[in-house]
Amino acid sequence: MELGFEVGGWCPRDRRSEDGAVPTKYPLRETAARSYAVRTEWNVRDSDGTLILVLNEISSGTRLTVDAAKSHGKPLKIEHLAAPKSQGLLTADASLSEKITSVVEWIHREQIRVVNIAGPRGSSSEEMYPRAKEFVIAVLQKLQPAIAIANTSATKRRRKK
Repeated sequence: MELGFEVGGWCPRDRRSEDGAVPTKYPLRETAARSYAVRTEWNVRDSDGTLILVLNEISSGTRLTVDAAKSHGKPLKIEHLAAPKSQGLLTADASLSEKITSVVEWIHREQIRVVNIAGPRGSSSEEMYPRAKEFVIAVLQKLQPAIAIANTSATKRRRKK
């Protein structure tokens, strides 16, 4: 929202979240159920692909998102924002810049127009939200010029009709 991108998706009935109600500033539609699983399923279903951001390991809740993406046949990318706990001596972790570039390339390659961004709850780690926010903003900033060009081209095509 800070960068002017359209935001949407689903939240459980009554705007349920682990710390109260999802604030109304987020333009989310409510599912008929209070279940987080339904929300997860619908967000995967209604997107072109799912990007999952995790620090180290995938939680059981995040595993539900992985399974939903696979069952819907949707593109899925999992990006680790911290080095895996069981990193071996010969394992080289990609830099943050390389990870951002990899996600941008994935979005272009899979022709994703609506991306579902998921991951563990912020309460799982104090680091999760700030790292995920910084990462998503960096990805969107790299996408912004391409999206602006695409929007300009679409506007020109509409004017010609």
